[in-house]
Amino acid sequence: MIQLQNGRPRDLAGRADRECRVYDCLDKLHIPYLHTDHPPAFTMEACHEIDAVLDVPICKNLFLCNRQKTDFYLLMMPGDKPFKTKELSAQIQSARLSFADAAYMEEFLDLKPGAVSVLGLMNDKGNRVRLLVDEDVRNKEWLGCHPCVNTSSLKLKTKDLFETFLPAVQHTPVMVRLLGTGGC
Repeated sequence: MIQLQNGRPRDLAGRADRECRVYDCLDKLHIPYLHTDHPPAFTMEACHEIDAVLDVPICKNLFLCNRQKTDFYLLMMPGDKPFKTKELSAQIQSARLSFADAAYMEEFLDLKPGAVSVLGLMNDKGNRVRLLVDEDVRNKEWLGCHPCVNTSSLKLKTKDLFETFLPAVQHTPVMVRLLGTGGC
């Protein structure tokens, strides 16, 4: 049974270094969070049970790039909201967007497919990735995300992410408005 616990896991043995670095970063920034461990979650459908435990839906995070593969984006959006490339491309005035190769995701964010998370921006020392956030995500009190692995999930205050974490990792979000309904 999946259970929610306060703060970092009691035992970090066997956990990925990228996950442990997330806990270290959040603790250093004095950002409170809740965490849960669970079977690997590779799809939004697999996140529904986790959502129930967190009492907040996990955000969909998409790693995108322009056609030339020179501009990279991390899009945070509600999991049940449809994503339309043309709609987003027009808002950020970019050439047609597509999903970026996993090699870029690992190089810039130290993330693997299925574990894409806003918390991976702590690894983007060169600021190669622009954060795009749907306004529905920003307007919620809480958000759920992975700590750079898809076998754990965190619940933290949206305010802490935007006012403490993102400035600390030197990333400024660009707010976008995607059509459709959805919560996060």
